[in-house]
Amino acid sequence: MEEKVKVIMADIFEMKVADLPASFVQSDIENWNSLRHLSLIVELESTFKISFEPEEINEMISFEKVLQVTSQKVREQK
Repeated sequence: MEEKVKVIMADIFEMKVADLPASFVQSDIENWNSLRHLSLIVELESTFKISFEPEEINEMISFEKVLQVTSQKVREQK
């Protein structure tokens, strides 16, 4: 799942996966603005067939948090 999330994020932020830092936060990515953040959420929801709560969306400001919340939601769906 980690690689799939990285691919989605790289696509949304118009970057190569290899160019994403190993660990990054919103402020590290120049293209990570509010519109792209919403695009990221929509793409994650669509890809993994999950739905995020508004509080979770607000917390998802780092790769680790995006991965953590997405993984948790996928586990809850099973």
